[in-house]
Amino acid sequence: MENAKHFTSWLKLSPNSRISGGKILSNNKKRKKPKAAIYFRMCAGTLKNSKTYLGGFLRRKTAQTDYTNALTATARKIAVIYYNMLKNKSSYIELGGDYYEKQHRERVTRNLRKSAERLGFILVKKDDRIS
Repeated sequence: MENAKHFTSWLKLSPNSRISGGKILSNNKKRKKPKAAIYFRMCAGTLKNSKTYLGGFLRRKTAQTDYTNALTATARKIAVIYYNMLKNKSSYIELGGDYYEKQHRERVTRNLRKSAERLGFILVKKDDRIS
């Protein structure tokens, strides 16, 4: 395999959207999945109540879409981690659920600040405002 994208595509964990000119022509579900993909989905299913980085990712994705799509997205993330571990001969380093929540909070804050500046407002932290 060339890279992790090819690996997840081979596992049929990547989206199957055919897009031409910005218009989605079809997004058929792939019918038969390899056994490895089934195992990655099973691993992703165990993370629902886990207080890990991947558990936080699954819960966030479940809030955005339905559970099956969130499960597939998490399985894809696990497959990418697995591929990189094999390719680089390294071990997995767990960052923790708090790291994911902190990273998400920073991302949301940055996007809010950009949106406020675009509209001509200034976003001020609660602690920094003048009383």
